Amino acid sequence: MPPPADRSQAPGQASVELLAALPALMLAAAISVQLLLVGYSLSIADGAAEAGALAGAAGRNAREAARGALPGWARGRSRVSADDGLVRVEVRPPAPLAAVASALTVSSEAWSRPAQGGG
Repeated sequence: MPPPADRSQAPGQASVELLAALPALMLAAAISVQLLLVGYSLSIADGAAEAGALAGAAGRNAREAARGALPGWARGRSRVSADDGLVRVEVRPPAPLAAVASALTVSSEAWSRPAQGGG
């Protein structure tokens, strides 16, 4: 039977390896959270564009409806345009750096026929 392995040669090695891996784990977590925020921003941009298009089809102000469909935090980070039935919503997701937020800006469009006058 072989002798048991000598484990006294590297006490604390696992702790050192964990400390060495922590920055990579934290970076991976930060990237994952940022991707979730981008996905959520795209989802709310989609909903706002659709709300604006539906309002335009009903004869209401599409731009105001799209802006009203955005959550409060996104209103200051968005740009909404509505022209001839096309509603476009751009949202900058929250990010630690402004340059990152600008680079990750998401947009969504929805189109509807304008309301028919004289019904």
